[in-house]
Amino acid sequence: MLAASMLADVLGHTLLRAQGVDAAGRPSPIGAATAALVLGLVVGNLLPIPEAFRPGIRFGPKTILRLGIVLVGIKLSLFDLLKLGAWGLPVVLAAVATGVLFVSWFNRLLGLPPRLGTLIAAGTGICGVTAIVSVAPGIEADDREVAYAIANITLFGLVGMLVYPYLAHRVLHSSEQVGLFLGTAIHDTSQVVGAALAYKAAYHDDVAFSAATVTKLTRNLLLAVVVPALTLLHRKHAGNTNARAAGPKDGVRRAPLVPMFVVAFVAMSALRSLGDATLMKGRAFGVWDAAGWKSVTQTLGEVWGSRVLLGTALAAVGLGTHARVFRGVGLRPFAVGFAGALAVGGVGALMALTFGAHVRL
Repeated sequence: MLAASMLADVLGHTLLRAQGVDAAGRPSPIGAATAALVLGLVVGNLLPIPEAFRPGIRFGPKTILRLGIVLVGIKLSLFDLLKLGAWGLPVVLAAVATGVLFVSWFNRLLGLPPRLGTLIAAGTGICGVTAIVSVAPGIEADDREVAYAIANITLFGLVGMLVYPYLAHRVLHSSEQVGLFLGTAIHDTSQVVGAALAYKAAYHDDVAFSAATVTKLTRNLLLAVVVPALTLLHRKHAGNTNARAAGPKDGVRRAPLVPMFVVAFVAMSALRSLGDATLMKGRAFGVWDAAGWKSVTQTLGEVWGSRVLLGTALAAVGLGTHARVFRGVGLRPFAVGFAGALAVGGVGALMALTFGAHVRL
């Protein structure tokens, strides 16, 4: 995780500079957790892993991952919805619905595992890697499915980050339309910020940058709704399947419909929203001023949640995943990811054209 964090920063800042962006102090468009997964896969498949490390590697995708997801919840505030306004919300909802519904349908059409389709759908429709790792434990996805889904989001999100800013300048008419499009059509938060920075550097447009980041924050907030919903649907389906398989007289031990880590994740989001509400009266919870509350939420959510804990968990996923598990599925998941990226991008552009003229930031 530590090595991947440094590698992600170096590669991401190099990519920004190649697009004419001053990378000093900017967030990397390459996520540390994604880099940790890739580095783990490389190390785990090239070097022998001593048996003494296996319990720790198994501990990562279970306990550490769940704790990271809980802390990520503090990055989500209900007040982000209010920044975009009533005209911008339909754009976000359409993009999320397209990602979740279309990708799930296309995944079934290609005959791929439903859990894999759910992960790609969540990553495409909501917020990339964070959505994938947040949904994965609740639907009992395996390491291969997580790795395939993250590879999809990373590949097509980076392509969108490099292409969409310049395409948007040609097709769309206002800064708000450009920001809405970039915030809905690109998958991961870091990739959206990278694309918005590239657009700002190329066309000197601060409004488009603000619109893109606010749109992405609004999209991220729906994670607090989609994660419990997908987990609930999966648990209900699995419970019905187990009950039919066991028969009416056999005792079936049922897991809770919504796991505790999902409840804690939503509770952290509610805590963030409550803190933002009390901040309007002067201090968050009567303790932190604006700068202090921002520091608390960023340290817990971004540094410890997204980077340290999720990065460590995905490094463990990579270390514990052998290349042979990818045989048999081939490139079909990437066809799902590509189709989903095109669908979400097309809907995002259409909705931005329709509603973007009414949005003012």
